[in-house]
Amino acid sequence: MKTKIKICGLTNLEDALLADNLGADYLGFIFAKSKRQVDVQTVKRIVEQLPSGPTKVGVFMDQPLEFVRETMEKTGLDRIQLHGEESIDFCRALNWPVIKRIQIDDNASMKSVHDQMNQFPGVQYLIDPGAGDGKTFDWSIIQNLKTDYILAGGLNPDNVREAVVMLHPFGVDVSSGVESWAGKKDPEKLKRFIEEVRCQ
Repeated sequence: MKTKIKICGLTNLEDALLADNLGADYLGFIFAKSKRQVDVQTVKRIVEQLPSGPTKVGVFMDQPLEFVRETMEKTGLDRIQLHGEESIDFCRALNWPVIKRIQIDDNASMKSVHDQMNQFPGVQYLIDPGAGDGKTFDWSIIQNLKTDYILAGGLNPDNVREAVVMLHPFGVDVSSGVESWAGKKDPEKLKRFIEEVRCQ
């Protein structure tokens, strides 16, 4: 099964269309506080002009349940990514599929990763050491992890092939690693990133 590709931190139609044309499987839009934060109207306009193929993801972090619901309804996005301390009850109160961040810190182990995952049955997992700050982590911690997950954190065109070969993740997630500047994707970096994943 080919590794899925999530291009996150999209802020404009041009970049979203490029990511789709290059074969991205997931397109991510950040509503949490971030250099790449977008508003409802911007995302609604982008989504209306995108094809139905890629899964369109709204990214939230410790925001009110009603805000998440209303944003999803107004934008027409397909899936919710929760990047904070949200509970399983919060996930279950939503009527959309959920991607939940599993945090890796300096004390992380295979057991701590499993323990976090076990708190969130029935969701999709995204393993990330930071909150969109482009940090990598010691991939060997999860080298033998059998559960499907999306790998994030400091990925770029120069290291993503190594990550895919070593870990065989369900998917990979990139934002800053394919940017010209915060919120603007670099077409060449984006193309290279996707080629590096697809060559496996």
